[in-house]
Amino acid sequence: MSNKNLKNKSIDELREMKAKGEAELKVLHNKSKYYESQINLLTRKERTHRLCTRGAMLEKFLGCPNELTDEQVEEILKIAFHPEAVGRAIEQFRESNENTTL
Repeated sequence: MSNKNLKNKSIDELREMKAKGEAELKVLHNKSKYYESQINLLTRKERTHRLCTRGAMLEKFLGCPNELTDEQVEEILKIAFHPEAVGRAIEQFRESNENTTL
């Protein structure tokens, strides 16, 4: 609204316009918070799905996952993921993924 139109308004009209604007702002702020919470929810769901999928892959290769403690599984993973060899493979996978997304 231009200054010319504002000059012709009464104080009550301007206060009413201000109240409407503040109400609209509050609605938009609430929508923003809702969308942010939806983003967080979907991010958590994606992470949970990924953890479950990869955990299932691990159990498939362990053969007897119920017979092993968490500490034993951690030791197996430390041995399986030798830092140098796995580090190189992970780096190659990351480079390959970057190249395919470009």
